[in-house]
Amino acid sequence: MTASMRCGIVLHPAGHTRSPAMHTAAYAALGLDADYRAFDVPPADLPDAVARLRAEGVRQFAVSIPHKESMMNFVDELEPVGRAIGAINTVTLEGNRWIGTNTDWIGALRALERAGPVDGRRAVVLGAGGTARALIYGLRERGCSVFVLNRTIERAQSLVDELGATEAGPLERFPDLAPELVINTTSVGMNEDRSPIDAAWLSKGMTVLDAVYAPEETRLLADAKAAGAHPVGGKWMLVHQAVEQLRRWTGLLDDAPAEADYARMPEIMANAFDAADR
Repeated sequence: MTASMRCGIVLHPAGHTRSPAMHTAAYAALGLDADYRAFDVPPADLPDAVARLRAEGVRQFAVSIPHKESMMNFVDELEPVGRAIGAINTVTLEGNRWIGTNTDWIGALRALERAGPVDGRRAVVLGAGGTARALIYGLRERGCSVFVLNRTIERAQSLVDELGATEAGPLERFPDLAPELVINTTSVGMNEDRSPIDAAWLSKGMTVLDAVYAPEETRLLADAKAAGAHPVGGKWMLVHQAVEQLRRWTGLLDDAPAEADYARMPEIMANAFDAADR
């Protein structure tokens, strides 16, 4: 990694993102000189923005809502996991080629594992966008039964067909499914006191992950806590997927002598997340 390397995150809108603070803290902890910025890019401007990032020498960037699927059209190569998921959140310049992949699924699994085992569990994924695709892929990799619930059932069904999930349905199916894992991938709850599902549907013992991280305790997570479930904030999904991006981008965390650095990255990034929220 060269000094003063330019990197960042492409998303819209950009006001809520904690990624610059998190990555900047991680680079500083590793003694690396990198400039990580948020690039606010409306969907219609994505082609011009990508050309500009290339021209300006940006070496690597994260991809967030609403570009995780459309960005696949602008990279030179897709890693198999990105192709399988059908959405990417990580782009790295290797030689003169941009390589797209996805670390959201790893981040989500590690976040869920903070509350307990994941393998073989019965899971409900709320939503059918790019983040949902990553969750379904990761949960299926762990042998989970995955039910995809969405207001537009056709969209949910397409994910079932493409990614091998168990079944698609409307949100109202939730009470009949008795899930052990619940993951919200919709934007419901972002900076608003609303949940995508009825609080009465949650019960003791469930693990509930909300990919929304602003506010840190969403209405869904507050309802989960009140029901005796295990709430997992979106901060931890964001942190763990970012650590995987860091491992890939720097190349410094892949060797055994650097494992101590790797192990401390989640705490460093989580602290930076908290500081940026104040």
